[in-house]
Amino acid sequence: MATDNRINFWRRNAKVPGSVQPVYGAQHPPLDPRLRRTYPKDTKPKFNNIKTKKASSFHEFARSTNDAWDIDDEEDEEFLGTFNPAVSIPPGLHTTSSVQNQQHQAGDTESAVSHRLAPPTTEGPNLQDVQEEDTEYEQANGKVVKSSSDAHLNTSSVRSTLQKQQSLPVRPIIPLVARISDQNASGAPPMTVREKSRLDKFRQLLASPNTDLEELRKHSWSGIPREVRPITWRLLSGYLPANKERRELVLKRKREEYFRFIEQYYHSRTDEHYKDTYRQIHIDIPRTNPLIPLFQQPAVQEIFERILFIWAIRHPASGYVQGINDLVTPFFVVFLSEFVTEDMENFDVAALPLETQRNIEADSFWCMSKLLDGIQDNYTFAQPGIQNKVKALEELVSRIDEDIHNHFKRYEVEYLQFAFRWMNNLLMRELPLRCTIRLWDTYQAEAEGFSRFHLYVCAAFLIKWRKEILSMVDFQGLLMLLQNLPTIHWGNEEVGLLLAEAYRLKYMFADAPSHYKR
Repeated sequence: MATDNRINFWRRNAKVPGSVQPVYGAQHPPLDPRLRRTYPKDTKPKFNNIKTKKASSFHEFARSTNDAWDIDDEEDEEFLGTFNPAVSIPPGLHTTSSVQNQQHQAGDTESAVSHRLAPPTTEGPNLQDVQEEDTEYEQANGKVVKSSSDAHLNTSSVRSTLQKQQSLPVRPIIPLVARISDQNASGAPPMTVREKSRLDKFRQLLASPNTDLEELRKHSWSGIPREVRPITWRLLSGYLPANKERRELVLKRKREEYFRFIEQYYHSRTDEHYKDTYRQIHIDIPRTNPLIPLFQQPAVQEIFERILFIWAIRHPASGYVQGINDLVTPFFVVFLSEFVTEDMENFDVAALPLETQRNIEADSFWCMSKLLDGIQDNYTFAQPGIQNKVKALEELVSRIDEDIHNHFKRYEVEYLQFAFRWMNNLLMRELPLRCTIRLWDTYQAEAEGFSRFHLYVCAAFLIKWRKEILSMVDFQGLLMLLQNLPTIHWGNEEVGLLLAEAYRLKYMFADAPSHYKR
């Protein structure tokens, strides 16, 4: 019976693994299933009626639209944009402030539709905050929005406002820059004494004539301060030597070597032998972080194309494989952060001096190359490295959480269907980019972090969602959950807990693989 259901699912459902869908993760955080909205049968917005009947007043218009204020519907966005361009919002860029503006302009629609909405959650702004926001809005616009009763906002209407605001599927309030930078970026509170002490320790290690790399790894495991992350990554990846006097010479030599590769090989991208490789790279680059303006700039895309093409032709055993394009982004962002401190996602890279752009490009190439040297079997023919890691993950999970393992078996979910991407992209499409950068701090501090330790991180990541996984009782629900895990709110604290659990699993199983092999 389960087999029949599975076959029918694949036949009738277009939203399945492998279908053409937006890719969530590195380019923007995954969808939160809790935000998925479903209409009751009798409450679907009737757009046909709205379009055919012209509203004679704003109140009639508001009554005719009733619950069409749900901002998570693309049709609603287009419709609202037609009537009020001033509050139109680009898809995927909703904020609380914009929702509040819509609510203020909606006026008395608050009370008209509040009874149709679900009860508010326990979290949300208090009564005083809402009243203050209302006052500020009215002053800023120089007018007061009248209600149908011409009365001041009373307690019941405020509660109605809160109920509606909290029940709407508002997208999380995370500034775009936070997706790239970490929690110590601009706008964060001042450093604590402990953070300042850690930063001083890093600077002391980096300033010594011969940096103690083991000591540097030890301190980097729990995260690297943003101010010293670029130089620390260069050292931990093996790109720079520990000897301080030699660093400038090595940097100059390696950067010149990279641009000699450009002069020597890049013109061959149109040759018959390489044009398919370049074509695939050229297609994949715009798909890398499509919602972040930084990565849609022509200058940045050209940098990525050169990096990936040169790497591909210098590694013919694997060549370019989809997914490698994601692995450039953390290095590029970290090295760019040396020159940009605020609003990195909208920063115009072309405004940087050409020499600075070239240095960022060369450093990103060499550090990505060092990373891929340790996991190249992930990208050779048939990708045996990934196949082996997925099998090891299955065996490990079967030992540490038999309930999840049996749940997958019961609903015929194969580990390869969701964990292939985890291994191929190093969880970059499952986590916000700020979390990936923090995760890579530890990977570079850990011996074989990108290969062996990543296995235990994936196991810990899977077990983290134990409750949600066991609550899904069908094949489709399980796959949709596993491919869109709700990590959009994650930050340093969540990544730290994940790494601690991964370290515990490694301590238990890494030196005793027979413990998890059946």
